[in-house]
Amino acid sequence: MRVRVKLFATLNRYVEGVRSGTPFEVELPDGATVGDLVNHLNLPREEVKVAFVEGRARPMDWPLKPGDEVGVFPPVGGG
Repeated sequence: MRVRVKLFATLNRYVEGVRSGTPFEVELPDGATVGDLVNHLNLPREEVKVAFVEGRARPMDWPLKPGDEVGVFPPVGGG
């Protein structure tokens, strides 16, 4: 199945040619989860704070569906 992914802030440095917040497509096996996507992209788990699927925060074991849009965010600091 194919999903659409956006990596935000510093996470784009782990995927060559990807700009922060710019969508790209990823092919995953049927039944893949958010965690499978994170692993597929070689994103360090400690650098993934939250993932949104279709605009809603979802856990790493959330099953993805073909065509889902997934936004992945690192921890963000600031004041």
